[in-house]
Amino acid sequence: MSKLSNKKFLATTVTAAAVAMAFAPSASADEVKFTDVGDNYADAVNFLVGSGISDGLTDTQFGVNKNIDRVDAAVLVARALGFTEDGTYKSSGFTDVPARAKWAVDALVEAKIVNGKTTKSFGSYDDLTRNETAKILANASKLTINEDIKSTKFTDVNATFAKYVDALVKAGITNGTSDTQFGSLSAVKRGELALFLDRAKEHFGFFDLTVMHTNDTHAYLDTAPFRATAIKQVRAENENNILLDAGDVFSGDLYFNAFEGAADVELMNYMGYDAMTFGNHEFDLGSSKDGHKSLTEFINNAEFPLVSANVDFSKDPLFDGLQSNTYASTYKDGHIYNGVVLDVNGEKVGVFGLTTEETPTISSTGKVEFNNYIESAKLSVKALQDQGVDKIVALTHIGLDDSLKFDNDLELAKQVEGIDIIVGGHTHSKIPAPVVSNAFDAPTVIVTANEYGKLLGTLDVTFNKNGEISVFAGEYLEIKADNFAADEEAVKLLAPYKAEVEAIKTQSTGATAVAMLDGQRAGDTEGKSSVRFNETNLGNLMTDGMLAKAKGINANTVIALQNGGGIRSSIDAGDITVGEVLKVMPFGNALAILELKGSEIKSALEHSVSQAPKENGAFLHVAGMKFEYDSSKEAGKRVTKVEVKVGAEYVALEDAKNYFVATNTFTAKGGDGYEMFKTAYNEGRVSEPGIVDYTSFIDYIKSLDKVDPKVEGRIVDIAVPAAN
Repeated sequence: MSKLSNKKFLATTVTAAAVAMAFAPSASADEVKFTDVGDNYADAVNFLVGSGISDGLTDTQFGVNKNIDRVDAAVLVARALGFTEDGTYKSSGFTDVPARAKWAVDALVEAKIVNGKTTKSFGSYDDLTRNETAKILANASKLTINEDIKSTKFTDVNATFAKYVDALVKAGITNGTSDTQFGSLSAVKRGELALFLDRAKEHFGFFDLTVMHTNDTHAYLDTAPFRATAIKQVRAENENNILLDAGDVFSGDLYFNAFEGAADVELMNYMGYDAMTFGNHEFDLGSSKDGHKSLTEFINNAEFPLVSANVDFSKDPLFDGLQSNTYASTYKDGHIYNGVVLDVNGEKVGVFGLTTEETPTISSTGKVEFNNYIESAKLSVKALQDQGVDKIVALTHIGLDDSLKFDNDLELAKQVEGIDIIVGGHTHSKIPAPVVSNAFDAPTVIVTANEYGKLLGTLDVTFNKNGEISVFAGEYLEIKADNFAADEEAVKLLAPYKAEVEAIKTQSTGATAVAMLDGQRAGDTEGKSSVRFNETNLGNLMTDGMLAKAKGINANTVIALQNGGGIRSSIDAGDITVGEVLKVMPFGNALAILELKGSEIKSALEHSVSQAPKENGAFLHVAGMKFEYDSSKEAGKRVTKVEVKVGAEYVALEDAKNYFVATNTFTAKGGDGYEMFKTAYNEGRVSEPGIVDYTSFIDYIKSLDKVDPKVEGRIVDIAVPAAN
């Protein structure tokens, strides 16, 4: 079993994606580079520095091993309790207290937390002893003090201090220097006091929380037993914890094709998720004959609530009785709420959800509607604050830095005050450290955890008494057998699903690929290639197969188009299995044939390359045509040449001429923003033969003498120099 690394509170870094935002790191021991702070003091010193309790002795020295005097200790304790220099406190009358610390001593004396050595002397420059520390912290923490206690197991603790030492030991704030010695008269060092204050912080109104998070798992369940072990280990090490998922559990690996979410929800229930929001792919089955039936079954079987404040299910009867447009502190598992209030060992943590407004254009939402994310977030924060909740998490599937045409987490943090943490998904981002927004007085920390269950994200935060994050640390736990043992119960739960998936994976289509069929994303190729911004051999093969099938139905079909977002994986060279095909096209889209004007086709191609060379799921692969564009020009004016194949020749596309064009039903209905296709669909210019994409693809590759498609210049960006 892997041992979690010791977490330290780290200053966040500003990622490249965030350069346009007003982001800055919070203070921490690492940031100010105290060279005398080792691992055993790091969390405590970070707490003091991040919470504004101490700045250290110098820029590089905290003074861990330096004795602390009574007056400096008073300043630290007063700040930890929330007393401030501009406060008004009754004068303590001590003549030996320096002006810089008078406010702190006065505040602590007035609160009956500390007293002086005499009526006139505080003993400001005397070393603070462990006995005195016990009394101060017991009073400051408002611990239960048993006045009858006159002795402890420590032989050096007298009757005067025994009750305070007893209270601190029972609270777990400190212990003795040995089994029988407390070190009563020993001077307390600055590092030691930092440890005491860190351990006592919950009594001062601070609250530690560990947020575990996943997103975009896409039914990749083979690593789930390792994830279960990691989750158990984090819980064992962090008493105050929650586990959240930021959506897109559906669509991807074969577990979804075979079980449509049933396997995922069973494993999520076992792992003990506290809440989940909806991703766009949760709606992928909306256009199937059963509509969102599998999604409602997922919800009904969930032993946790689903949250989304900007999604309206009311017009789809399948969701009747499942959605409550409330922010519930008493909630039912397997129901949908705008948000919920989680009880974390007596502390209220509000969690509300947001799903990208782009969903109707990139999924099959049917009658489900989506509202503005900024307005929904503002209403959510207010609703939770009205319930007395001051620790608020936005659980989002809007993307860290996705296009502002729709929504993203950076803009959410910039525009909505009162969100403490954003746990996000959708863009599959893997950021090196949490991103923090300082757009408002209190920071907002943003985290996300890549994709496909590869990582378990962990975020440690400390909230102050005002519900604001003072220090934080983010860490990814890589979920694999080298790091974690498989949880035995999770293995048993997965086993029947896995057996069926393995059978599907190994079933041969009867065709063999000469070379790898390229369905890679930019992240797989260091940005050099992607099915979402350039022609690939797999895109060509898919559109060739689509065109062949469409011609068998309508012989006048001359063009086929496949959105890059619908190509989800590559296929290795060698025997092509059914499992590989299903991973490439997991959505079960059907064939559609549209009748379009040449001008509409050109508009579609402009939309296809509008974001190039940035990845875009709307990027079209083509068959029966070829075109050129210039990515250096403004969007909408990029396409420079379009030709359609007639027999063995290519001729210019004619704007006024009608063409029959094959694509998938998702794109035909306007998916990925193809409004011109949506118009044709609504006008009845689309036929749907009902042939599922992966079945026609398998039929096509089986018909070939060899499966060896090439990149052949069907799509050319003339702004990019041709490869030699």
